Amino acid sequence: MSAHPRLSINQATLKYAPYDDALRVVREAGIESIGLWREPVAEVGLAEAALRLTDSGLRMSTYCRAGFFTAPEGPERRASLDDNRRAIDETATLAAAGAPGSEAVLVLVAGGIPAGSTDLAGSRERVRDAIAELASDAAAAGVTLAIEPLHPMYASDRAVISTLGQALDIAEQFDAATVGVVVDTFHVWWDPQLFTQIARAGGAGGDGGRIATYQVCDWATPLAADVLLSRHYPGDGVIDFGAITRAVLSTGYTADIEVEIFNQQIWDSLWADVVDRTSEAFSAAVGVHLDAAVPSGADAVDA
Repeated sequence: MSAHPRLSINQATLKYAPYDDALRVVREAGIESIGLWREPVAEVGLAEAALRLTDSGLRMSTYCRAGFFTAPEGPERRASLDDNRRAIDETATLAAAGAPGSEAVLVLVAGGIPAGSTDLAGSRERVRDAIAELASDAAAAGVTLAIEPLHPMYASDRAVISTLGQALDIAEQFDAATVGVVVDTFHVWWDPQLFTQIARAGGAGGDGGRIATYQVCDWATPLAADVLLSRHYPGDGVIDFGAITRAVLSTGYTADIEVEIFNQQIWDSLWADVVDRTSEAFSAAVGVHLDAAVPSGADAVDA
C-alpha cells in the first residue's frame, strides 16, 4: 500500500533515530513530509540540517517545539523568550529548505505551573503575554506560532492551556497568519466543546483558519506509568478519527497531517517497521476520510 500523500511523520515517533536516519526511513517509505524537532536539528547544526532536508526532497510540516512561557518576569523568562526567538528563526530557515508545500509552523507548548506556585490563572496570562511579545518576531520571519493545548493531566507540569477554546482565546488576539492552534487528537478528543471549537477555529478564513496543524494518534487505557508515553497508532484506541477529521476538513484545512507518537514500545522498535505501521494505520483510520467527500461545516459540528 502506498503512503497517503498528506501523511507526515512527526520526528518524535522515531525518537531514537538520528536526523539523517529519520529523513531516510521516511523518504524510503514513500512518505512526502516530516515534522522536525529542535534537538536532532541542533545535533547536526541548523545550516547542515537545512541542506540535508533539501537533499531529502521532503516537506517540513511543523517544527517542534518551543514555548514554556509561565515563569514570572526575571532571567528565566527572558532566557525562554530569547530561545523562542531562535526557534522562530530556525523554523523559517528549515521551511525554506524543505520541498514545496513546507509549512513555517512552530509548535508551542505553554509550560506548567512554576515550582512553588498555585497560580494557574496567572500562568495562563503569562502565556498570552509571551506570545504577544513574540508575535512581531514571528510575523517578520513569516512563521506561524501554533499554540498546542495539552490534555488536562499535563496542566501542572507541561501546559496550562488545556482546551482548544483556551488556545483560541489567545490566538484570536493576533493575526491568523501569525498565531494559530494545534488540533492534536490525543489531547482534545475528550472535550465536549471540541467540534464547536474546531468550527470556531475555521472562522478566520480558508485553509483551515486558525488550525496551523492537525496531529493524530490514539488514546487507549490503561495509561502508561509515565503518562507522556501513552500514545498509540491511530485505530488502536478509542478516538473517533472520522468525526474529528471531517470537522477539521470542513474548515478548509489542506496541509499535511502528522502522526506524533510517544510510546516506549514503539520507540524501541525498528524505525522502518514503525514508519510502515504508521502509514498503514494512518491510511485506515484517517486517510479514508481524507479521500471521501467533505461534509458541510454544520454536519461536521454535529458529528
